[in-house]
Amino acid sequence: MSPRYLALGDSYTIGEDVPAHARWPMQLADKLRAQGIAIGDPKIVAVTGWTTDELSAGMDQASLVPGHDLVTLLIGVNNQYRGRPAKQYRDEFRALLLRAITLAGHRPANVVVVSIPDWGVTPFGHASGRDLLQIAHELDVFNLIAREEAAHAGARFVNITSISREHPWLVANDGLHPSAAQYALWTEAIEPIVRTALRESREAECASPDA
Repeated sequence: MSPRYLALGDSYTIGEDVPAHARWPMQLADKLRAQGIAIGDPKIVAVTGWTTDELSAGMDQASLVPGHDLVTLLIGVNNQYRGRPAKQYRDEFRALLLRAITLAGHRPANVVVVSIPDWGVTPFGHASGRDLLQIAHELDVFNLIAREEAAHAGARFVNITSISREHPWLVANDGLHPSAAQYALWTEAIEPIVRTALRESREAECASPDA
């Protein structure tokens, strides 16, 4: 049976303003298949504008069940945009991460947390009138929380924030969300981590007496 992939998030996961095939979860699945991993297309639970609590509610409505071989989680930019406190983000992110681990069959290493990109560097960010250094600082705080929670839970973490800062003009027509080209760069960073997770999971299954 092909590995099952669940992608959880917000506009960055649903791929706002890019074609469906250009979303990074779709690009990731394509890249894994090119590496000989017969993974199916991802089930995406993500809506533009979602915060951590809204993603949790969306997961409730999606009636998700455990058994996914890979779960990715990228959430928090809208918490920062709306000025929500870091402690609230930590508490709600931790709860989401625990749910993701359950959905991955209680295999934390099969959950990959992706960092939040820096929207402040985009044309939209520059035109927003907001303090760009403050945006960057707040996102760094949120990403440190996500990294710490992932490490504590035994999940994996991939930093794509630096990519967003290095390529601020690789954006979609809205001037805010990443373009297909930037998502391709994210995929290059995420794919090796995911491939390792799937390989190690398969090796562990083969080594199990019940396999």
